[in-house]
Amino acid sequence: MHGRPPAFGGPDGGAYSAAATVDDAPAADGRYGAFLLFIRWDLGGPSSKPGGHLETPYLSFGATADEALAPLHALPLEAVKAHLDACVAKTEAHP
Repeated sequence: MHGRPPAFGGPDGGAYSAAATVDDAPAADGRYGAFLLFIRWDLGGPSSKPGGHLETPYLSFGATADEALAPLHALPLEAVKAHLDACVAKTEAHP
């Protein structure tokens, strides 16, 4: 699980992988919510391992999981990085 290498350096000095994620089931209104999940990596010792995570609020919704994910898969890397930076800033402001 989460065997991919870090994709971004966070403003906190951490190394993060990013994934577009969707709820397992629709909400009461029938829509699926999609968000970005950032896995923070502990980069010590002989191997890296996940050491925590951050996530955005819902960024898109759809009648199906694929429909909800489509806008997130279309985000340019700069936008994903901006979302990571915002998540880290929010965490630092409210530890």
